[in-house]
Amino acid sequence: MNWNQIEGNWKQLKGNVKQQWGKLTDDQIDVIAGKREQLAGKIQEVYGKAMDEVEKELTEWQNTQKDNDHHTK
Repeated sequence: MNWNQIEGNWKQLKGNVKQQWGKLTDDQIDVIAGKREQLAGKIQEVYGKAMDEVEKELTEWQNTQKDNDHHTK
């Protein structure tokens, strides 16, 4: 699933984000609205991780979302 698909299916994927990064609040996830840069920044801020580590986590998470590809056309 590419990031445009993730952004387009954000409402369906919010639970997956919460499962992966449980320290993020529902409000933070809503405000992020599928924007990769905002999600990365918020993960970095909340978890205190280096941006390269966050980017690696995001890429790995994105790759696991292929299982949810039935949400897309």
